[in-house]
Amino acid sequence: MATTYSTPAAPFGSIATFRAIHAVEIALNNLATWNANRKTFNALNALPFHVLEDIGLTRGDVEKLSNGRFH
Repeated sequence: MATTYSTPAAPFGSIATFRAIHAVEIALNNLATWNANRKTFNALNALPFHVLEDIGLTRGDVEKLSNGRFH
């Protein structure tokens, strides 16, 4: 004899609630990432040229780092 299992349907609105919470979570993560990048840029940009040179960076590299284009 074969047994079957039926998955119950999700309660009304649960998918929409999940998607809304997920969207808020993504927005908060993006905000946290932006703030961390902003702080890093400000800290590196405040360094004098000779210190940046000591760690192997230039002003252009700092700009690229802030935009996420540094390779």
